[in-house]
Amino acid sequence: MSGNGNAAATAEENSPKMRVIRVGTRKSQLARIQTDSVVATLKASYPGLQFEIIAMSTTGDKILDTALSKIGEKSLFTKELEHALEKNEVDLVVHSLKDLPTVLPPGFTIGAICKRENPHDAVVFHPKFVGKTLETLPEKSVVGTSSLRRAAQLQRKFPHLEFRSIEFSAIILATAGLQRMGWHNRVGQILHPEECMYAVGQGALGVEVRAKDQDILDLVGVLHDPETLLRCIAERAFLRHLEGGCSVPVAVHTAMKDGQLYLTGGVWSLDGSDSIQETMQATIHVPAQHEDGPEDDPQLVGITARNIPRGPQLAAQNLGISLANLLLSKGAKNILDVARQLNDAH
Repeated sequence: MSGNGNAAATAEENSPKMRVIRVGTRKSQLARIQTDSVVATLKASYPGLQFEIIAMSTTGDKILDTALSKIGEKSLFTKELEHALEKNEVDLVVHSLKDLPTVLPPGFTIGAICKRENPHDAVVFHPKFVGKTLETLPEKSVVGTSSLRRAAQLQRKFPHLEFRSIEFSAIILATAGLQRMGWHNRVGQILHPEECMYAVGQGALGVEVRAKDQDILDLVGVLHDPETLLRCIAERAFLRHLEGGCSVPVAVHTAMKDGQLYLTGGVWSLDGSDSIQETMQATIHVPAQHEDGPEDDPQLVGITARNIPRGPQLAAQNLGISLANLLLSKGAKNILDVARQLNDAH
């Protein structure tokens, strides 16, 4: 018996330990819920791996008294997480895609874009206004938002309302966040694109990794949702070519139908009085993930998707660039420059 016991002990010592993949995330409740959902998918795909979630605070989490559009920092919610990634303290980081700039720091890439939730904005009403819509709120009601994109569009559409970051009759939030938090019953109104188009990447999760870490890139590649990927490539290419960001009102709407990718994009002055919007489309068949082996092309708008055919990705990127060029030819640069100057001055 003692011999068998020794043999069992030796076998246990020699057996390979389960590899631990460390996943970085922000500490907020929503960030944890989003990260847990990504980790659950990875666990189902890789039962032989162990996942450890490491939560940390970011600059954006610590700034509570200033509108994010005033700060001018492009990596408010990503910088600390990217430092941990750079120092090999984590292997991958889960972000809301809209928090990731269209140009990432050298050495990083978005290795996966998960299936998008509802990307539209939603209105949460004060209890005394439940059952109302923005249209039926009383004159001079205050709607809470610090987003220039939301305020500019909605001011134009609902001139009887005021949009500020103080006490309010209603607030505007992302539908996807409310749904992930389980707060479906708090949604009083979902805003359609005619009322308020959404932020680039809104509703999608992006998984950031080290660009040269092929093992982790292969690992997270299973998370890619092809349709979401192509829509977000088009959106990010549009924003990058416009040189937009959170300090100017830029918004989009995308849809995939019958092999056509439709991209609507717009820019607004801060008060919403001036705007340019256009729609373009391109023939892009949504591919299945293929297993033909990796493609060695560089990333597009910060995204690496080597298990998705390259042609549709390039077509999506070109659609975004073409729409940006169309808006620029109609005066978008002037609107954005003025919006930037006014935002910086206040």
